[in-house]
Amino acid sequence: MAPHEIAVLRPRSALDYTTAPDRVWYATYGSNMDPDRLSGYLTGSGPADAVPTAPGISPGGCRDRTPPSRSLALVLPGLLYFATESVIWTGGRAFYDPTAPAETPVHAYLLTLSQFSDVAAQEMYRRAGTDLDLTEAVRTGRSRLGPGRYETLICPGIFDGVPVVTFTAPWRWREIGGVPPSAAYLRHIGTGLRAAHEWSIGETAGYLASRPGAAGHWTPGRVAELLSEETDSRSPR
Repeated sequence: MAPHEIAVLRPRSALDYTTAPDRVWYATYGSNMDPDRLSGYLTGSGPADAVPTAPGISPGGCRDRTPPSRSLALVLPGLLYFATESVIWTGGRAFYDPTAPAETPVHAYLLTLSQFSDVAAQEMYRRAGTDLDLTEAVRTGRSRLGPGRYETLICPGIFDGVPVVTFTAPWRWREIGGVPPSAAYLRHIGTGLRAAHEWSIGETAGYLASRPGAAGHWTPGRVAELLSEETDSRSPR
């Protein structure tokens, strides 16, 4: 399936909970929507436009550095918003509130359990190398591994017999103040959105500028300028 084809989630009830999954669809809504950014987590190389000394990327990357075997576009129930302060991007982080009455387009990558666990560990600023127990998340839709950012696992459904899993913060978006994201961060998210969903620059800019935390600070026009610059920089010379 090409990344821009929108896949349809099925309910978790179709899964066999007696067997731990050995693969997951990692549904990313933040900077890892950009395939180049995700590659940094897999291989241990960080993005050139982030703070170089910041935590988040393990020097060794994942135990399994194999690229994702498949990727696709999904739309999850819930809301993308920006809050807290990222030491990597020096702006607001992307979070996902699955309880909000909205929809969030994501880029889903088919990863092994060890790959997903190691990516999640890096996002949680933990040491990579231990497989996560996804039983509770897959069975109930949610599993809280810690109190902070990206330490809550969410499983909104399945696709092609494989659970779709992401991670976010435990709070709801109205429970915390919004923080505008940085230009570099928005560029990665916009690039990933366009890669997965084949949106135009205008559609992508309008969506990102309307998300809580970005709204009122970023305009569609300013986001469109960022994405146009990114497109030009990645175009063959």
